[in-house]
Amino acid sequence: MTDTPKEPQRGSGDAAVAAAAERAKLTAHRNLPEFEDLPGPGDTANLRMGPSLDDACLSLLPLVGVWRGEGEASHPSLPETYRFLQQVTIAHDGRPFLTYESRAWRLTGEGGDVVGPAFRETGFFRPQPDDTIELLLLHETGVAEMFFGRPKNQTTWEFGTDAVMRTPTSEDVAAASRLYGVVEGALAYVEERATSEHELQPRLSAKLDRVVG
Repeated sequence: MTDTPKEPQRGSGDAAVAAAAERAKLTAHRNLPEFEDLPGPGDTANLRMGPSLDDACLSLLPLVGVWRGEGEASHPSLPETYRFLQQVTIAHDGRPFLTYESRAWRLTGEGGDVVGPAFRETGFFRPQPDDTIELLLLHETGVAEMFFGRPKNQTTWEFGTDAVMRTPTSEDVAAASRLYGVVEGALAYVEERATSEHELQPRLSAKLDRVVG
């Protein structure tokens, strides 16, 4: 006699899918503001809207979105540790690269109130045919960094600087590394930084929730 098939139990994969669907109820309809009088497609941080993601960027697909949350800055080169509010926008216009923009605001230690602007960054993720990824970042402090990296798996990416350029008035940066990961729907990262006086040490870390996409 043939055994009756058992109903499959809900596993962790099912739970993750259900959690993602629940989060998407709040973010799936949102996208970047757009000027309608510009020619061609605008940038999109929502994979459901706008131009299709170029195949070259598929390894970076989980990063596309607008992310917001809090983090901590700490390094021997800083006068003190501080917490910050951050928004990261990772978008595309259908071409084989992603745009990157980060804004941060310093928070008070106790109440978490915004006391003023912190660091800003802008740049590009440029995936290559050999699965490496170029990450170009420009900082408001007069520093330009060229990272090379690759995916560690489908939701984790690791980068290290190959070159750092500085203006005469820039902050002291000799090298940097970054590790990005999408964990349970949130974007988490850690940045290590070296100066002329300090080896690579943790400088920034944050966990950001998706607010668009």
